[in-house]
Amino acid sequence: MTTITGAQAVVNCLREEGVKTIFGYPGGAVIDLYDELMDATDLEHILVRHEQAAVHAADGYARATGEVGVALLTSGPGATNGVTGIATAYLDSIPIVILTGQVPTPLIGNDAFQEVDIVGITRPCTKHNFLVNRKEDLVQVMREAFHIARTGRPGPVLVDLPKDLIKAQVKFDDKKPLRMQSYQPNYEPHPGQIAKAGELITQSQRPVLYVGGGVILSDGYQELRDLAKLLNMPVTMTLMGLGSYPGDDDLSMGMLGMHGTYTANMAVSQCDLLISVGARFDDRVTGTLETFAPHAKIIHIDIDPTSISKNVKVDVPLVSDCKRALAELLKWFQNSSSTVSEFRGEAFSDWHAQINSWKEAHPLTYQKDDSDIIKPQYVVEMLDELTNGEAIITTEVGQNQMWAAQFYRYAHPRHFLTSGGLGTMGYGFPAAIGAKMAMPEKTVIDIAGDASIQMCIQELATVKQYNCPIKIAILNNQFLGMVRQWQELFYEKRYASTVMDVAPDFVALAEAYGAVGLRATKKSDVKAVIQEALSTDNTVLMDFEISREEGVYPMVPAGKATTEMLLV
Repeated sequence: MTTITGAQAVVNCLREEGVKTIFGYPGGAVIDLYDELMDATDLEHILVRHEQAAVHAADGYARATGEVGVALLTSGPGATNGVTGIATAYLDSIPIVILTGQVPTPLIGNDAFQEVDIVGITRPCTKHNFLVNRKEDLVQVMREAFHIARTGRPGPVLVDLPKDLIKAQVKFDDKKPLRMQSYQPNYEPHPGQIAKAGELITQSQRPVLYVGGGVILSDGYQELRDLAKLLNMPVTMTLMGLGSYPGDDDLSMGMLGMHGTYTANMAVSQCDLLISVGARFDDRVTGTLETFAPHAKIIHIDIDPTSISKNVKVDVPLVSDCKRALAELLKWFQNSSSTVSEFRGEAFSDWHAQINSWKEAHPLTYQKDDSDIIKPQYVVEMLDELTNGEAIITTEVGQNQMWAAQFYRYAHPRHFLTSGGLGTMGYGFPAAIGAKMAMPEKTVIDIAGDASIQMCIQELATVKQYNCPIKIAILNNQFLGMVRQWQELFYEKRYASTVMDVAPDFVALAEAYGAVGLRATKKSDVKAVIQEALSTDNTVLMDFEISREEGVYPMVPAGKATTEMLLV
C-alpha cells in the first residue's frame, strides 16, 4: 500500500481498468487531475470543445469497442453540459464512467462558485452515481464505478470528486476481486426456463427472432447467428440491434417498428412465437400494445429483470446475459438431435414463403425518377456501396437516422452507433470522434441532418487538433426534417418553426476549421463526392442538397398498430 494524492489515485485506477483514452474539458475543480494527466503519457486525453461532446465521444468509444468509455468534466456548468450525453448513454445502456469535479467538501451545499448537485441532477439518468465525501473511499469508489458500468445491464456511472479530496493524500492498495453485496446481477439462465423456451420453439409454426441492442452489448451476436441458422428462423432487429445479424442475409427481415420494414411488421403481427433477445418492447417497436404480436406466445431474454413483462406480458421469462442464454439454447437443441432434424430442410417452409411474398410485394424502397434531384436514400445507398458496407456509421437523429438505418446494410455489430432511446440531436459527430479514436483503421461516417450537425459542429476543431479524419455526410433539406414530415402528414403542412433556410455555408465552414468541404447539388455529383471524401486523408464534410420534402417510409402513425403503415 502506498500513499499518493487523490489525483494520482484516480489516474492509477484508470490504468487498472485498462483505460487508454479520456474525453474531457478542464476547469478549476479538476485542475489537479489535469495536471496529473500531463505526466500520464500512457493515457491520451482528447480535448473537446463542449462537455456534451465529451460524453457522446466516450459513448461512441464504448459502443465501438465494448469497453468502458471515460469522460472528465469540471464542476457546475461543465457537469450540467454533460447531462444530455449521460441520459443518452443511460437510455441505450452504454457503459461509461463520468468523472466530475466538485467544490471542496466544506463548501458543498453553500452555493459556492460553480457548485451544482450533479449527483441529484443525474440520479434519474445514471445506472449509479457517487459523491466521494471521504478520501478513504476514493479508490474503492473508482473501482466500483467501473464494475457497475460494465456488468449486468451496462450503463453510465458518475463519480463526483470534491477538489480537496483530489489534492489530499490517500492510500492506494492493490486491487482485489470486487464483490458488492447489494449488486449481484444474474448472468446464467435457469435450465428449466431454457427447456421451456426450447419446447415452445419446437411447437411453433411461425416463429420470429426479435433482437435488440442487448445482443450486441453482451457480444452474443455469433450465438444469435448460429441459432437462427440452426433453426432456420427469420430475424428482425430494433434500431439498436442493427448489425447483430447480417442485414443482407436471407433470414433477415430488417428493422421493425415505426419506420421498420413492411415484412418485419407483418411477420410480428402474424407470428405464433416471438423470441425477444435483449430488447425492451419500447413504443417505437410495438405501436399500440393491444395489437402487438396478438397471436404470439413470447419468450423474453434480458439481463435486467425489471425489463421483463414491463410493457408486454411474456410467457417464458429468461433473466440472463443474452450471450449465455443463446449459447444454452443452442446446446439444448444440439443435445436433442431428433428435434433439430425437424427444423432442417423444409423447416417453416410455409412461413418463409409468406415472408418472401411480403418482401417481394413491399420491399424497402423509395420513389425514383429520371431527374437529377438528390434523394437522401440514394446517398446512403452510395455510401454503402462505396464502403462495401464496412464503415462505422454514426447518426444524428431524425430523418437522417432512419434513412441510415434503412438503406445501409450492416453486416457487423458495433458498426451502427445512434441515439435510440433519447433521440439526441448532436450525438453523431462526437460519437464518430470516439469511434475513430478507438478504431483508427476504420472508415467512420456521420450521417447527419443540416440542423442536427449544428448542435456540436464546433468539434471540427477537435478532429483537426487530433488528426481524426471523420467523414460527415449532411443530408441538407433546410428543414427540421422529421418534425416537418409530421407537420406535412398530420398538421396540414403548417411548418411551424421547422424551416431552416438560414444556415451556414457548410463547405466554407469546414474549410475555416481546416477540414475539406464538398458539395453535391445533383444526383450525378453524389458518387464522385463520396469517392473524393473517402480518398482524402482529412476530415471531410459533404453537403448533399437533397429533395426538400422527402419523407421516411414506411411509417406507423402515432397511436396506430404496426400493421397500419403508410407506404411509399
